[in-house]
Amino acid sequence: MKILFIFLDGVGLGGADPSINPLVHATLPNLDILLDGNKIIADDSHAASATKPRIVHTSRASLLALDACLGIEGVPQSASGQASLLTGRNVAGILGGHDGPKPNPIVMEILRQGNIFSWMSKNNLKSTLLNAYPPRYFTSIENGHRLPGVIALAARYAGMRINTQDDLAHGRAISADFTADGWRDHLGLVDTPLLNPHEAGERISTLADESQLAFFEYWLTDVAGHHQDMQSASKLLELFDVVLGSLVNSWEDERALILITSDHGNIEDLSTRHHTRNDVPLLLIGSQELRQRFIAELLNASIAKGQLNLTDIAPAIVNLI
Repeated sequence: MKILFIFLDGVGLGGADPSINPLVHATLPNLDILLDGNKIIADDSHAASATKPRIVHTSRASLLALDACLGIEGVPQSASGQASLLTGRNVAGILGGHDGPKPNPIVMEILRQGNIFSWMSKNNLKSTLLNAYPPRYFTSIENGHRLPGVIALAARYAGMRINTQDDLAHGRAISADFTADGWRDHLGLVDTPLLNPHEAGERISTLADESQLAFFEYWLTDVAGHHQDMQSASKLLELFDVVLGSLVNSWEDERALILITSDHGNIEDLSTRHHTRNDVPLLLIGSQELRQRFIAELLNASIAKGQLNLTDIAPAIVNLI
C-alpha cells in the first residue's frame, strides 16, 4: 500500500456554528462531495472508542475522530502531538505534559530513536517529504538561530533529503502554501515559479506516486487559528479544498491511500486564539478496500486503550506499507 500523508497543523473537530468554525463557514465543495455533505465537525452522539469510533463512510472517503489529548491534562501542543503521530508513542505522556511548538531535547531523542521515516529507510522503502524549504531556512539552522520542527527533524534523522529552492523551481517539491505566492510576497524570491491550486494538486499527486510514503506539511492552518480571522481562515481552507479537489481528480483510488490528519485543534474554534482539546479529524481517501484495511489496523492497535488517538497512526502505516 502506498500512502500520501497530508498533515494539517492545528485542525480539530469543532461545533457546527459557522460564526466561529471556518470549516463550516467556508465554501468547501470538494470536501462536501467527498463526504456526501457531511461536515468536518464533532459528533457528540457518542464518544469515540475502539469498539464504536465516530466514522463517516462514503464511496471515496472515510472520516474518523482521533483523540489528541492522549490522556494528559492541559492543551495539546505541536511538538508532542506531531512526535506522537510520527512515532506511535505517547510523547506527551513521556514528557508528563504537552509541549511545543519546537521539539525539546527529550522529544528530539524520541524522534532519533525511531519514526515512520527511519522505519521506511531501514526497510529499504522510499519516503519523501514533499515540502520545499527556502534558503533562509537552511541558513538559520546552520547558524543555530532556528531549530527544525518535528517533521523536518524526523526526516533528517532518517537521512532523507530536504527539498530546496532548486527542487521547487524544477517541479520536484511543493511550497507550504501550495502556490509559492508566499515565496515571492513574503520571502522576496520573486523568480520563484508559481502554481495555481489545480496545478498544485496535480503536482502533489505526481510526486506522491514516486514513493511508498509521501508526506506534506501544511502549517498555515495553525497560524490562521491563532490569528482568529474568519475571512482569512476561510480563504485558506477554500484554497486547500481546490488543491484537494485537483489531487483526488488525478488520484487512482485502488493504488494508494490519502491520509489527512492533524496534531491538535485550533482553527475550528476562532472564539479563542489558543489550541483546543478537541479531537482531530482523520480523513482517508481511496478505495473501500484500502480504507477498510487501514481502519481495521487502527482498531486493532487501539483496542487496549479504548479510544482512537494520535499514537495509532504510525503503527498502522508501518504494518500496511
